[in-house]
Amino acid sequence: MKGTTISSALLLSAGLLLTTPAFAAGSGGGSSNNDACNAGWVWDKTKRKCVRQSSEVDQESLYEAGRSLAHAGRYQEAINVLELASADDKRVLNYLGFANRKLGRVEVGLGYYQAALAIDPEYTLVREYMGEALLQKGDLAGALEQLAEIRRLCNGRDCSEYGELSGQIADYINNQDS
Repeated sequence: MKGTTISSALLLSAGLLLTTPAFAAGSGGGSSNNDACNAGWVWDKTKRKCVRQSSEVDQESLYEAGRSLAHAGRYQEAINVLELASADDKRVLNYLGFANRKLGRVEVGLGYYQAALAIDPEYTLVREYMGEALLQKGDLAGALEQLAEIRRLCNGRDCSEYGELSGQIADYINNQDS
């Protein structure tokens, strides 16, 4: 993390006027009454409680908040939060790539995906998102390479990343034929 304490002013300047669901603990959709935070507060997984935005926020909380914002379509806010986290976290790099790609900055997104793969070449989620970015650029062969790599890494296991990217590729091919 770029600092151990994040001031309220910094979070506000990052555009974070977040509502309860964005900072709910957990992997993304639901939250319990114990996990939901009011505006001006964030869920700190380490402390397992809501803390004021001016409190120290750990790496995991920054990742979860950025991921939640990205999935909510709040891409620039996601980038602002994720940039506060450690740049050596493959998950943070992946969602920086995702948010930038969704904002139309495909080349920037691909750079983040490459950085995440440099940390963990077997990270299938980043390979899925990279394949989607390559399709955005019209690089079907590159997307197919990512799909093949996901298949190899999943090694017969049910792999949602494979299903997602193969569906995107099928849609891309169908749209090319139209």
